[in-house]
Amino acid sequence: MWSLIFFSLALRLAPSCQQFPRLCATPEALRTKECCPPWEGDGSACGASSGRGSCQDVEVPDQPDGPQYPFSGLDDRERWPLVFYNRTCQCAGNFMGFNCADCKFGYFGVNCNERRESLRRNIFHLSRTERIRLVSYLNLAKRTVSRDYVVATATYREMENGSVPMFADVSVYDVFVWMHYYVSRDALIGGPGNVWTDVDFAHWAPAFLPWHRVYLLHWEHEIRKLTGDESFTIPYWDWRDAQGCEVCIDELMGGPSPQDPSLLSAGSVFSSWKVNIAADYNSRGVLCDATEEGPLHRHPGNQNRNVVQRLPTSAEVEFTLSLTNYDTGAMDRSSNMSFRNTLEGQISSTTSAGTHTHYHHSLGCFILNYIQHCTAALRSHSSANDPIFLLHHAFVDSIYEQWLRRHRPSPSQYPESNAPIGHNSEYHMVPFLPLHRNKEYFISSKDLGYEYSHLLDASKFTLVAEFFDFHFSFASGEVYYCFPLSVNLVLVLTLHLKKEKEKENPEYIQRTNDA
Repeated sequence: MWSLIFFSLALRLAPSCQQFPRLCATPEALRTKECCPPWEGDGSACGASSGRGSCQDVEVPDQPDGPQYPFSGLDDRERWPLVFYNRTCQCAGNFMGFNCADCKFGYFGVNCNERRESLRRNIFHLSRTERIRLVSYLNLAKRTVSRDYVVATATYREMENGSVPMFADVSVYDVFVWMHYYVSRDALIGGPGNVWTDVDFAHWAPAFLPWHRVYLLHWEHEIRKLTGDESFTIPYWDWRDAQGCEVCIDELMGGPSPQDPSLLSAGSVFSSWKVNIAADYNSRGVLCDATEEGPLHRHPGNQNRNVVQRLPTSAEVEFTLSLTNYDTGAMDRSSNMSFRNTLEGQISSTTSAGTHTHYHHSLGCFILNYIQHCTAALRSHSSANDPIFLLHHAFVDSIYEQWLRRHRPSPSQYPESNAPIGHNSEYHMVPFLPLHRNKEYFISSKDLGYEYSHLLDASKFTLVAEFFDFHFSFASGEVYYCFPLSVNLVLVLTLHLKKEKEKENPEYIQRTNDA
């Protein structure tokens, strides 16, 4: 309900490009349809000599798709990734990556045998130093050309079936902007203006939440590689009951310019960012040329109030979480009593029935104020250009995580067939290389190595402390008696978690604002 149009309107129109491993963007790789690059550690394809993986045929399921997309063989994303590659690296054990050089999510170390749980935190609970680090990492990603990926500037057919590769270098940040555009763009079915709009491989259907979960995990992974900071996680913005764009300040995601409120303040590094926007590529029937144009635009609170009046409330989030079915019916925008569709914003968050675009539009229209889009655009092509997109989707992912923990759905709740194209359980997520199947991320975040601070249960730490036979007291939030280090750590963590939970209490926030 709140998710994509939060930023889907951010930057008017963005280009459509697709990320490819740089080592697979060659005439030879495209001709043979094989993407099995060598691992630098031993020089063998997929690190096979070291037991990291092997080059294998890609298996694509034959389960039927829904009726929303009636074509076959017209779009490069169909039966992903077979148009480009039919052999890729399949990694063993805890290894992952297009050449098995990386670790699976939640694993670290040279041999990927160190299991760690990362913590995503509320952005307002970060220290000043942590906020500065976050902004600097984002800016570094925007300014650094991706070492591993390039983007395609033409379709496979326009590349003469791969014999004339057409790729461009982009920044680490923009690789992800284009991935998000590519997965959601219209299908180009021949000639200028001849497009099919009722298609999206990551939105308006069951894969919406698993796809964005993988997107954020890869985003964190790339920042860790870029900075060497293995502790980095994307913070979340809890926008429930917010009266405005709380993160739209120069210290965080950038405040408004005094001269033009639709632009960002010169006091924010994001004011100098160039986004990838140009003419309407869909109407021209072509993909992008990777040209940077124009600044970021926002205008929070000046939205079309006929479309959206406010941001979502805690009560509406709770209602959405109460829905027991992950998806229903045609598993698209028409699905009633569907957790996924209610969260994505196509139906009412008080009845979970009927067309109701308040929530999905609310964040996009409220923050970005592109009224010409607020009335009609349910597209999300350009949303990832704005860094708030990451904070927002981290919070949406935490709502998904709450639902998974509360309802504990069986794997069969995720549809095996008849979902819109790209959304069946066995479908490989577009346009990820390495490959991921939708069903693999219909699981708890803890199984993927990360947790959310507002979902931590302080009681389990208190119980550990009570296991020991000692006495302690609290006053002004301090521990008074000295005990073994392990016990003190438990006490400090208990206090910290209790304080974090208090900070999320509306009364605490009001007291802080009054002070």
